[in-house]
Amino acid sequence: MDEELQKAQKLEDVPSLLLMTGDQVYADDVAGPMLHAIQCVIHQLGLYQEVLEGASLSHSKELTSVANAYYHRDELLPESEFNEDLTERFFGGVRKPVFTTANAGNHLISFAEVMAMYLLVWSPEPWAFVTSAEPVDDPDELARYRKEQAAIDEFRKSLPQAARAMANVPVYMIFDDHDVTDDWNLSALWETTAYEHPFSRRIIGNALLGYLLCQGWGNQPGNFGQLIEQCQRLFESSNGQHELDTAIQNDLIDQLFHFQHWHYSLPTSPRLVVLDTRTHRWRSEIRRSHPSGLMDWESLTDFQHEIMGEDAVVVVSPAPMFGVKLIEMIQRVFTFFGKPLLVDAENWMAHRGAASVLLNIFGHPRTPRHFVILSGDVHYSFAYDVRVRHKQNGPRVWQITSSGIKNEFPNALLEWLDRLNRWLFAPWSPLNWFTKRRRMWISPRLPEGREAGERLWNGAGIGDVRLDNEGAPTAIRQLNAGGGGTIFQQRAKDD
Repeated sequence: MDEELQKAQKLEDVPSLLLMTGDQVYADDVAGPMLHAIQCVIHQLGLYQEVLEGASLSHSKELTSVANAYYHRDELLPESEFNEDLTERFFGGVRKPVFTTANAGNHLISFAEVMAMYLLVWSPEPWAFVTSAEPVDDPDELARYRKEQAAIDEFRKSLPQAARAMANVPVYMIFDDHDVTDDWNLSALWETTAYEHPFSRRIIGNALLGYLLCQGWGNQPGNFGQLIEQCQRLFESSNGQHELDTAIQNDLIDQLFHFQHWHYSLPTSPRLVVLDTRTHRWRSEIRRSHPSGLMDWESLTDFQHEIMGEDAVVVVSPAPMFGVKLIEMIQRVFTFFGKPLLVDAENWMAHRGAASVLLNIFGHPRTPRHFVILSGDVHYSFAYDVRVRHKQNGPRVWQITSSGIKNEFPNALLEWLDRLNRWLFAPWSPLNWFTKRRRMWISPRLPEGREAGERLWNGAGIGDVRLDNEGAPTAIRQLNAGGGGTIFQQRAKDD
């Protein structure tokens, strides 16, 4: 992004907005050297500590002194006992980890850790507080630590350029699961398990409080006045002791869990609507362990009213509304067998009710004529032209997915999934009739530089979308983090 700004010759070349569509930080998957840097910043700045409830340790100060402080925090994280039914017991037993990420060895826990993480991610300045110590002794862990240190050093080199870019372009954000924890609110069962345990409730609440202060508040400050006043009350309660008042902190976290306005819109041209697909979930009516719909009926109705009558709209949906059919089918199969967590079975088509309402929105006569959807989340990039079948005057829809800035899908696996998807869901394939979006015609664009027919681009980077005066894309590019990239070219009707 910074390089693009430096190359801009005229105002039209400068991006109007930088939109971050989720997983800006990984609070649940922290490198060892980053966790060490976090502890250095906490110590040097004197960030607030807190009492911990329902945990094997009683205070956040103990996080640096316990034997499993690095790479073993998953042993500190809570477990929950429940007896869902025979199938649930068969597949996993009654002891369940509250946090589902496979990389929880350095999961952030305290509010101070979350805030220090944001400071280190957004700014090069706090890195001056970080020492070069190696706080692990085990040979395997030390080797891992040093390998991660090399990656962190590269991140630090590019941080001034990233900070400069974000200082010169309006930036808007929305959370996805890793900003809090993996599979956040995946299902009704996940919610029950996580929010009924005081320790996991505090961990999730601290991450959400960090999001409020470091991401959400800046989107539309007027929505957060009451929450910010409560934050001030919380920080003033420390009375110079650098310890948060437990009762006030728990009350603030309760307010965050019930807050209804994380989503927002901007009166731009075309109008920008950013969706909250994490806290307004449509819980499964079939089974509590099945994935929830990404938005419930009420929030989808509000979304429809927000865009009704607009000529054009740009919608930010962290997860693509129209994804790769084969991958969605695999997620559906794993869900059927009771294992949605293994494949991150979260997509718009996973829940019958949410999918039906969403597709009905596209068929409504007052839906915007031009409808651009910007997404991330899936760790590969693609672009679709989408139309409503048998409706000549229906909206023109573009699904544009760019993911992610520092994360890629396994390349060989993605190539096979891409190839199988083309074979199994070709335009003439009867499998298309088993998908919920069969009423939609979808034509994938082909990325330049890929082999013939391939539709998915596997390269960490950032998307660049240019719109004309009517809100239709004139150029769709993927800018690779390491240089280069691709252009998604329009093609003939596909499926």
